[in-house]
Amino acid sequence: MARNRRNQSGAVWLIPALKAGMLCSMLGGSAVGYVLQKNVLHDLGQNITKREALLERLKWENKMRSQHLANLQLPIHIEQRVRDQKLPLGKPQQTIWLAEPAPETGSAATATVLVVESGTKSP
Repeated sequence: MARNRRNQSGAVWLIPALKAGMLCSMLGGSAVGYVLQKNVLHDLGQNITKREALLERLKWENKMRSQHLANLQLPIHIEQRVRDQKLPLGKPQQTIWLAEPAPETGSAATATVLVVESGTKSP
């Protein structure tokens, strides 16, 4: 004789409902995780783009400043600034080159420059 559905226990109907609920929550959680990862990747891409633009700008500024520094270090500009600031500086009158003994490692000898102003002695 067939059993009446009313007489079946609630556990028989609970197991398929729990399976369906778990499957839905796993699919929904995976979808939410996918969307969150896509958002993180998008944000990282924008961050990289901004930093690359900043790097290019800083490289350009560095190049401009190094050119400006090289321009300021030219002897003509240094002499002009000395004249503008009325500093009592001038070119040395006499230059004496002293040869140093060759180092024992066998590399080329270097020379030391001793600049002597007229009337003063340098060590």
